Amino acid sequence: MKKFAALFLSLVLILCSAAVVAEGPIKVGIVNNPPSESGYREANVKDFETVFSAENGYEAKTFYSIKNDEQLSAARQFITDGVDYLLISAAETTGWDSVLADAKEQGVTVFLFDRMIDCDPDLFEAAVVSNMADEGATAVNWLLSLNLPEYKVIHIQGAMGSDAQLGRTGALDAQFEAGAMTKVVQQTATWDEAEAKKIVETVINSGEDFNVIYAENDGMAKGAVAALDEAGITHGVNGKVVVMGFDCNKWALRELLAGNWNYDGQCSPFQAKVIDSMIKTLEAGGAIEGLNEKKQIISVEKGFDARELTEEDIATYGLGE
Repeated sequence: MKKFAALFLSLVLILCSAAVVAEGPIKVGIVNNPPSESGYREANVKDFETVFSAENGYEAKTFYSIKNDEQLSAARQFITDGVDYLLISAAETTGWDSVLADAKEQGVTVFLFDRMIDCDPDLFEAAVVSNMADEGATAVNWLLSLNLPEYKVIHIQGAMGSDAQLGRTGALDAQFEAGAMTKVVQQTATWDEAEAKKIVETVINSGEDFNVIYAENDGMAKGAVAALDEAGITHGVNGKVVVMGFDCNKWALRELLAGNWNYDGQCSPFQAKVIDSMIKTLEAGGAIEGLNEKKQIISVEKGFDARELTEEDIATYGLGE
């Protein structure tokens, strides 16, 4: 009887120890683009660092790169390290199938955020993303609503192959193909302000006429405007050139309010709390609800017209300071 009691006590102690281990921090690996990429990304990174913290029950490892191959290597390493969850904002939409399949085989649950990946939906749990194609369509429809006599467009693209670039490019490409707008130049600046400035300077120096700058993020729009200012070309609400950006940094929205820019498309960087809630639901044995047929939760976003923007809009929707 004493031996049985001792064995029973030992078993209880083992089970209690296992329970303590199970109640340890949730291990997550976060693969993201670097905060230096843009004001949007800075806000996005800060949001994830705040939510996936030790105080909130997580042990988080992070990796930042705008290069898809480097992101893939980091994701593989996180799987090897034994994370419970892998959170990915992919630099490119393709090339992820084998990594995600490996994660699934190893029991690592994958969430996508900010950007989609072109893969079988069975390879990830859910995606909390912006509808980049809708962002592009909203912007282009706004541009068409101006009823300009002609549209001669400098199109400055983001990092090629990213979900943001593909979505924001698609609607504009359709207008070029239909002949409704003229493509003066279409070139990537990879989200970089200085490169965007060079692109516009080159067009100005060529003498080719243009009246629209469609930049796929605020930083590139800022670089484009700097080139216009140096050349003495007017822009904004009462200027020759229509200026369009994306992301809605507060400083960019203030440019709209001053009439220096014409349009800014919102892109919400705040996905971390939604993913945190889903992870906690899974940890409690529940099921995730509210996903669409593509296993997505889509951020609600809008576009802002300089002629209608208010200080309240900037305070409510603007990113950063």
